[in-house]
Amino acid sequence: MSQQKHDLFAHRKTAIMPNHWDLLALLLVFCLILIFTINARSMDAPYRLGQALPISLSYKMLPTYAGQTVSRMLIALVFSLLFTFIFGTWAAKNKRAEKIIIPFVDVMQSVPILGFLAISVVAFIKIFPNSLLGPQCACIFVIFTSQAWNMVLGFYQTIKTVPHDLREAADMLHLSAWQRFWRIEVPFSMPGLLWNTMMSMSAGWFFVVASEAISVAHQTILLPGIGSYIAVAIDKADMQAVTYAIIAMFCVILLYDQILFRPLVAWAEKFKAEQEGGELEAHSWLATMLKRTRLLQWIGSWLAIALDAMVNFRVPRRKTYLKPVLPAGVGDRIANIFWWTFLSVFAALTLHFLVKVIGPALTWHEVGHVMLLGLFTGIRVIILIILCTIVWVPIGVWIGLRPRAAEIIQPIAQFLAAFPAYLLFPVVVMMIMRYHLNVEIWTAPLMILGTQWYILFNVIAGVSVLPKELHYATENFNVRGWLWWSRFILPGIFPYYITGAITAAGGAWNASIVAEVVTWGHTTLRATGLGAYIAKYTTEGDFSRIALGIAAMCVFVLLLNHFLWRPLYVLAEKKFQLD
Repeated sequence: MSQQKHDLFAHRKTAIMPNHWDLLALLLVFCLILIFTINARSMDAPYRLGQALPISLSYKMLPTYAGQTVSRMLIALVFSLLFTFIFGTWAAKNKRAEKIIIPFVDVMQSVPILGFLAISVVAFIKIFPNSLLGPQCACIFVIFTSQAWNMVLGFYQTIKTVPHDLREAADMLHLSAWQRFWRIEVPFSMPGLLWNTMMSMSAGWFFVVASEAISVAHQTILLPGIGSYIAVAIDKADMQAVTYAIIAMFCVILLYDQILFRPLVAWAEKFKAEQEGGELEAHSWLATMLKRTRLLQWIGSWLAIALDAMVNFRVPRRKTYLKPVLPAGVGDRIANIFWWTFLSVFAALTLHFLVKVIGPALTWHEVGHVMLLGLFTGIRVIILIILCTIVWVPIGVWIGLRPRAAEIIQPIAQFLAAFPAYLLFPVVVMMIMRYHLNVEIWTAPLMILGTQWYILFNVIAGVSVLPKELHYATENFNVRGWLWWSRFILPGIFPYYITGAITAAGGAWNASIVAEVVTWGHTTLRATGLGAYIAKYTTEGDFSRIALGIAAMCVFVLLLNHFLWRPLYVLAEKKFQLD
């Protein structure tokens, strides 16, 4: 470190003189800061419940709306990353925490965002009275719930599958848990985390209408943004405005892909364990521009030193005192008793609360009816996951083996994943009405429209981390056809596929609230299912039936996780880990 400091001082006079690349980069940074500052100031505007927030369908307002929507998504993404690092790591390293956090995440990713919205909007309006900050925080929280779970599951899965040789290297170097996290686990997880982060941003777009055009208990709050713009355009059946919204979304996604994700992908190249000579590397014009700067590079050097100091920080060890020695296993048993007692009390109190709140307003007949609706939605989810697996796994493998194709397809897939189902409502309604199609079948693809990409993105990430030695071995032994798929690719990507499939299934349950009720102008089509049930009673503000619908959805998801996904997850961890 001292040599690095010496070099920095030696070249200080010439290093800090900005060149024209510095001026360009600084201009871009100042523009971004200005946009975020303006949007941040507008978040805290005065607001009273019931006050109408006008949304203009003029295309001139779309840049402003796009800036506000992206600002909310980026704030939610920062909280999602913090949540991922804390709870994904905790679940991967602590058996007791794993038994709680992973089922909790599995269930939460399937809870409809309208369920979160119905609760959070009331709470945040109480916390920030007479201010738009309350609905803004509720919107950001709902976007967070559409982003975080996928990232936690992906990060947890990659930490659990860190190869033993890397763990042994960390032991030999006597790395602390803090250093091991930043030096080994985060770099190893970076490809998967990056793909899942892109997917999470797209998930935020998929639910942008529901999160910005808040409609709870006959109260509608239209926060300025592209989501509210689309909601108003659909309500007025304005096809021209819908087209403007699609163009604006495409431009915004392309812009933040170039400014945010493309440089991150190029930066993450250094975390690859293997780099072949002549292998195609990811490129970013922004990363190239930053490398050519002088002043920013000098500032970056100091930041690197500060980050190194942070990563190498060691907590002073406390003095050890003699402790009473317990027989082997007694400490674990006592901890388990306390842990399960706490969980039992918490579960009993939650059950008591639910029965007290929703019990008086419901009958057993309605409970049975809701479970039947859940069965209909569950059948749709399973069929759609099977179809998506058949389609996207081969395509994901093909893309993962071709870095140049991945570079081209990445922004396209991001845009398609972000495409809100609401924008297809005009097409779906017109097709069903014109050709007298079955609503129960032809609205179902909307459920998987945004979540099928979890499978594709995770398969691409899985293929990209397969060791080159295995590729060479299959080539040398002339492994081809089904043998290549069954002995090499499918086992290699299996842990990533399972993560993608679990997330896609959870997202499909969540998307059922959007897909089972399709509206265009004055025409509304309803499919039979749990999503339509929750959407209906959320609009009416019937909290007992909202809670019943969410509880039924949680039961179905828990059963599927316990009997299908969890055994597959254990199989992926034990049999298909790369060591």
